Amino acid sequence: MDIRFDGKRVLVTGAGKGIGRGTAIMLMQCGAEVIALSRTQSDLDSLAEEHPSIKIIVMDLADIAAVKTEIPKLSPIHLLVNNAAIGEIQPFLEVTEDSFDRVVNVNFKSCLFVAQAVARDMVERGKGGAIVNVSSQASQVALQDHTVYSGTKAALDSMTRTMALELGPKQIRVNAVNPTVVLTKMGKVGWSDPAKAGPMMSKIPQGKFAEVKDVVHAILYLLSDKADMINGSTLAIDGGFLAC
Repeated sequence: MDIRFDGKRVLVTGAGKGIGRGTAIMLMQCGAEVIALSRTQSDLDSLAEEHPSIKIIVMDLADIAAVKTEIPKLSPIHLLVNNAAIGEIQPFLEVTEDSFDRVVNVNFKSCLFVAQAVARDMVERGKGGAIVNVSSQASQVALQDHTVYSGTKAALDSMTRTMALELGPKQIRVNAVNPTVVLTKMGKVGWSDPAKAGPMMSKIPQGKFAEVKDVVHAILYLLSDKADMINGSTLAIDGGFLAC
């Protein structure tokens, strides 16, 4: 199945590393004009050095005032991948207000206002579009020390469904992907200890964690016209974890 995005401009947030970086590169390889956004200049510089056709933008999405001002300037945006997120893992009894605010602001609040700015432009142009929110299996199952992170991803799933309901009549499709542990560079470090990885992997029927490409392929499919009747879904990319 050939998926192409020629003539489409795509905004990918959190594009400096991991899933976001892989998504930006594969979208570019499929013909899209890619705008890669991250808060880390060095990550974007290396991305642009490897792939000069990708446009890079440095922005801290926790700054909602900047989001509201700068995102509309990027129009037209035909497709959006809301990928930026942070994880501050703390036991429930040790969650701090500062940590709560940081995680909520990036993982949920910024996603809402980035998507709002992009969707407003899509509506004004009357050409429809597609949005994929990058969520997590943590939205649907309890994970130790993930109270706030899981809460933001559950909120993102709920927002995805409401966006699909309200934007669907405008021919704007909105879906989410919900990966298990993904073996990004950070994922490989964080899950390298067999004592930690073993119990999690034992709950995955396929017996392995996801690779970046597994998530990227699903994102591209949901962005494409091949998924024309898929709207408001939360797609587990977890090797069967949630089926057990």
